[in-house]
Amino acid sequence: MSVSRFSFTLPTAVLLSAISLLAVAVPLRPALAGEFTVTDEKADMEISEVSRIYLDGKLVSEFRLDDATRYKTVRIPTPLGRVDHTYTLCGEITIRTADGRAETHEVSSSGLLHNPDGHHFDALGSDGFKDFFLVDPQAPQAAERLPGRGEVCSAPIS
Repeated sequence: MSVSRFSFTLPTAVLLSAISLLAVAVPLRPALAGEFTVTDEKADMEISEVSRIYLDGKLVSEFRLDDATRYKTVRIPTPLGRVDHTYTLCGEITIRTADGRAETHEVSSSGLLHNPDGHHFDALGSDGFKDFFLVDPQAPQAAERLPGRGEVCSAPIS
């Protein structure tokens, strides 16, 4: 074999250097296994709602609902290598009471999602807009509610 078969031309060397630098500069992202969707819908007595969804302790989406935006559906990717995921819902829901007053409720709850990929969850409220949780009406066993407040929730910054 001749030596020339192993030598690089200057343009080839520059191209390889650029590719090497690009590989170092581009941050690595975790591999994603799949995704699921969540829909939140404003109830008739709600004036507005701002809520956040955390998956495995990380903020993954936010809902801002009012009369102009009555519902929203989001896609949430799941990381590779896990079947069960923790979720937390946090937010503030402002309702109109029977006597016409505006009343804001802070909601915070957590749960577990069992193999959520491909599922569609609804974000539902209960207990006078004080409890907030996810449910898949087609597969209720896919989401499990945990008692107490969500640990990752904090007061919103406006």
